[in-house]
Amino acid sequence: MSTSPTSTCPTYQGVVEWTAGTAQRFIWRGGRTEPYRTEARPAPVNYGCLPALWNPADHAEVDAVWLGEPRPVGTLVQATPSGLLHLQDGDHKVVFGPLEDAQALLDWFPAERGARLLAPADALAWLESLPLPPHP
Repeated sequence: MSTSPTSTCPTYQGVVEWTAGTAQRFIWRGGRTEPYRTEARPAPVNYGCLPALWNPADHAEVDAVWLGEPRPVGTLVQATPSGLLHLQDGDHKVVFGPLEDAQALLDWFPAERGARLLAPADALAWLESLPLPPHP
C-alpha cells in the first residue's frame, strides 16, 4: 500500500493473473505468473491478486478484479479500490475501475455466494483489517 502526495486515498499494487475474455488462467508464485489451468468459461473481468495482502478466508493472497478493458497477464497495477465484492464465505474481492462495469462481475457468481458490491470505504476498511501474510 502507498499514498500519493496529492491524495489521501491509499493505492494497492496488484497483478493480473487472468485476462478478461480469456479462459487461460495463470497464478502468481514466487514473484512471477505461471500457467495454472484453463477454465470452462472466460473471465468477465481481469482477475488477479494483491500479493502483499493475505485473506484468511481462503488462505491466499487477496483477490482483486480490474473492471474495464482487458489487461495482459502479469500486468502490475497500482490503483485505489473502487469497491468490494462481498461474498458470504469471506472470500471477498477488491474491485478497481469503473463500477458501471460491475454487473458482469456480480453475475459471474452463483446466487448462493451472496455477491454484493460495497462502497470504496468498505473495501479500505476490510483491507486494513487483514492480517499480515505468513512468511514462507
